[in-house]
Amino acid sequence: PPPWQSVRTVRSQTTGSVSCLPRTMQFMVAYGRLVARAFLGGSLRQSERREYRLITVSFGFGKDLRKGSKTGAKGSGYGDDACFVATHRLADVLGVADGVGGWWDYGVDPSQFSTTLMQTCERIVQEGLFVPSNPVGILTASYNEMLQNKAPLLGSSTACLVILDRQKGCLYTANLGDSGFLIVRDGKIIHRSDEQQHYFNTPFQLAIAPPEARDSILNDSPETAEGSTFNVEVGDIILTATDGLFDNMPDYMILQQLRQLKDSSYQSMKNTVKSITEQAQQLAYDPNYMSPFAQHACENGLNVQGGKPDDITVLLSVVTESEE
Repeated sequence: PPPWQSVRTVRSQTTGSVSCLPRTMQFMVAYGRLVARAFLGGSLRQSERREYRLITVSFGFGKDLRKGSKTGAKGSGYGDDACFVATHRLADVLGVADGVGGWWDYGVDPSQFSTTLMQTCERIVQEGLFVPSNPVGILTASYNEMLQNKAPLLGSSTACLVILDRQKGCLYTANLGDSGFLIVRDGKIIHRSDEQQHYFNTPFQLAIAPPEARDSILNDSPETAEGSTFNVEVGDIILTATDGLFDNMPDYMILQQLRQLKDSSYQSMKNTVKSITEQAQQLAYDPNYMSPFAQHACENGLNVQGGKPDDITVLLSVVTESEE
């Protein structure tokens, strides 16, 4: 054969078998091995890339249990508020919900609705039945599951979900009503949720009402939740809370409190979130304080002064990274 097609005997290093390959084929095999090694090397380096993580600590007070605060990172409830923190290999997910207190007038405990909503969201995440970029999907699935119960749980609640995609370092959020979140970087608020209100002090809410009252009870679709996408950096602080915080503490007070956060250690985070929540609670019962809630009331023609006594739930999160 021509020289460029001369045959050489090649012994396999793995099987010991002998094969005859043209020189051109030998080159292609060698080149293929180099390419394969390059790709394998790339995939190995990729597997060692750093992943983003959220470290989260919660604290809160029930409105009627001022001396009965609770701390914890999972499954905590404060008064009619509820919250959860869940982890999955794809994402870290957290949420807060504020049960609408008006249901007490009908003999219904509002905390059962908000707690069940958050517990269902948590289970959906733990079972991996979600897409990190779609927090509304989690909220919708949770609410629909509650609707399908043989004996639907009556009540209504606001909700706010936050998802950190560990690979992308991207934060996906869904907020329905007047709970919410803010992101702080270098001591400044760089991103936050917007309230959803039908009118003053009447937030958007998910609801399950008895048939005879469905026309008189506000009920918003989970798909109406406001969504946002935001790229985070290591060291970013995410504060997620029910309206009991935001109605009683303006942004500058929250930022002042966050300055005491020394690092992402549990103790430092616990001390900080505890301090924030306690200040909000103290202001809520100050009759002479012109709270954000009172200011908004005045803007709507109401003569209101003082704080707003309410359940308060705060989740303090810090973006970190870990090498996988």
